[in-house]
Amino acid sequence: MQYRHFGKIDFKPSLLGFGTMRLPILHGDNKQINEPEAIRMIRQAIDQGVNYVDTAYGYHGGQSELVTGKALLDGYREKVMLATKNPTYLLKSADHWDELLEEQLQKLQVPCIDFYLQHTLDKELWSVAKEHKVWERAEAAKKAGKIKYYGFSFHDDYEVFEDILNSYDWDFCQIQLNYLDTEHQAGLKGLQAAAAKGLGVIIMEPLQGGRLANLPEDIRDMLTKAAVQRTPVEWALRFLADRPEVSTVLSGMSTMEHVKDNLRICSAHDMQPGCMTEQEKQLLQEVSDFWHSKINIGCTACGYCMPCPSGVDIPGVFAAWNVHASATPGSVQRARKMYRELVEKQDDASFCVECGACETVCPQHLPIIESLKRARSVLE
Repeated sequence: MQYRHFGKIDFKPSLLGFGTMRLPILHGDNKQINEPEAIRMIRQAIDQGVNYVDTAYGYHGGQSELVTGKALLDGYREKVMLATKNPTYLLKSADHWDELLEEQLQKLQVPCIDFYLQHTLDKELWSVAKEHKVWERAEAAKKAGKIKYYGFSFHDDYEVFEDILNSYDWDFCQIQLNYLDTEHQAGLKGLQAAAAKGLGVIIMEPLQGGRLANLPEDIRDMLTKAAVQRTPVEWALRFLADRPEVSTVLSGMSTMEHVKDNLRICSAHDMQPGCMTEQEKQLLQEVSDFWHSKINIGCTACGYCMPCPSGVDIPGVFAAWNVHASATPGSVQRARKMYRELVEKQDDASFCVECGACETVCPQHLPIIESLKRARSVLE
C-alpha cells in the first residue's frame, strides 16, 4: 500500500481509503447491508494496509455506522483512523449537534472519532452550520476527547467552498474529484486552495459513482492510445495519485472484487505524486472533453435522493438516459430496455409528482424534476 501526507496533521494515510456508502446489500434494499460480507471486506482492506475508514450518519439508511463499528471490533479499531460525519441536513440546534455525536459514538462502539466532518456543506447548509455555531461544539468535543480532528465535506460551487474554507481553521476537508470533475464543485482549484492552507484533502467519488469503472466502448477505445495499457479504474485512481495535494482516495466498494482490485492498484510502487506523463494527462483531458460532449446529466447514483416518496428510481432513470446519449452501438435499444424494466417495476419517471424532495438533498444540485421529464420524453 502506498501512503501519503495529511496536511498539518501528523498521520500517513493509505492512498486507498474505505468508503462505506456502497456496501453490499440484500434483496436490493439499501438499508439491508450484507453484514458478514461487508465486515469481511472492510477487514480484508485493513489487513492489506488500508488505515482510513469513512462512514456517515445517513449512509445505508443509518445502518452503515453500525456495521462499520462491528467491523472495527476484535482489534481492528486500533489499526485505522475512523471518520464519520455530523448530518448538517438534520441539525435542529446546537444541542442537537452534541446529541447526534453521542448517538454516533454509541453506534460505532467507540469513545472517540478520529476525523469528524460537517456533512455535505453547500451554501444553504453552511448557513445552518453558522446559525448553530457548530465549530464551538466541535472545539468542546475535541477538549472532551470525543473527536480528534474536525473538517467538512463539500458539494457546491468553488466560491462557496472558498468562503467555508476561509471561515474557520479546519483540520481537513473532503471534496468530490475525478478526471471528469476537475472544474466541477471545488475541483482542482479547491484541492490546491485547501492544501495551501495545510489541510489534508480526502477525495470522494473518484470513479463518479462507478461510471469511470464501466466506460462506454468508444471511451475505452480512446484509452488504448496510451503507451501503457491500464484498466479504467487504474486510470481514474492514477489521476488522483498523481496529485501531491491528495491525502487519501475513498472508494465505495460493494464487492470483494472491488476491494482486491483497488488494493492491487493502490499498492503499485509508482502510485505516487508525479506518476502520470504529460501525454497521459492530455489523453485524460481528451476523454473528459469527449465525455462531457455526450452526457445528459452528471448523476453519480449516490442515492441521497432515494427513496423517492412517489417511488421513482431516480438514479435508474438517469442511468438509462445517459446510456441513450452515449451514441455507442446498440445504446438506444439498451437504454430503452433499461427503462422498460423500470416501467415494469412501476418506478419509472411517469410517477414523479414534482414534490421537489429530491432536489433539496441532491449534493450535485441537479435539476432532477426537469431532467426526469426530458428523460421520459426520449425513453418512453
